[in-house]
Amino acid sequence: MKIYISYLRQSTQKQEASGLGIEAQKEIICNHIKEGSILKEYIETESGKRNDRPKLQEALKMCRRTNSILIVAKLDRLSRNVAFTSKLLESDVEITFCDFPSANRLILHIISSIAEYEAGLISTRTKQSLHAKKARGMQLGKPDNLMKKHKQAIENSSTTNRAKAESNPNNMRAVALLRSMVNEGKSPSEMTKLLNEQGFVTSKGNKFQITQVNRLLQRYGIV
Repeated sequence: MKIYISYLRQSTQKQEASGLGIEAQKEIICNHIKEGSILKEYIETESGKRNDRPKLQEALKMCRRTNSILIVAKLDRLSRNVAFTSKLLESDVEITFCDFPSANRLILHIISSIAEYEAGLISTRTKQSLHAKKARGMQLGKPDNLMKKHKQAIENSSTTNRAKAESNPNNMRAVALLRSMVNEGKSPSEMTKLLNEQGFVTSKGNKFQITQVNRLLQRYGIV
């Protein structure tokens, strides 16, 4: 019976948190193994372009110690660096790739070279696309950073709108009236009725509702 050591790689910390990609690799490996068992599993969070792989080194050591086969779901999960992949293929550890189970080392070298070449093309096209978007004035950046800027813009807009509202004489008269009614012990429904009777309207030109009055009371610290 063959004994395997599985090596799974994910590229980002986000994938590590979500498990995206790892479960798929596990399924591929389990479907591939007809006879044998997995002795140990190693998961690495690192770019395929980097050669510094502590988990991979641990997996290789375990293979040598237990005379096991290193199994990887896909060739590009091992590495996207041809020189690095070639070195591993020439090592004393037997490696099985589920996407190329019958390929010999020469074929794997060729496939690895093509994968590296395609990765380079993708990187070049991505840079060209970003440069073109930037030239058109589009805002670039990570989605998380853009979302933070969006939230900041909303907060700044809210602060500005509130400042405008507080400087509006009509609004200030409404707030003064609300303060007076609170001191008189009137209920929110009574305040709402009186505001509408006095001709006050919301920013959209509508009559006041109780929820809007309560919001004003909280906004200006009247209650």
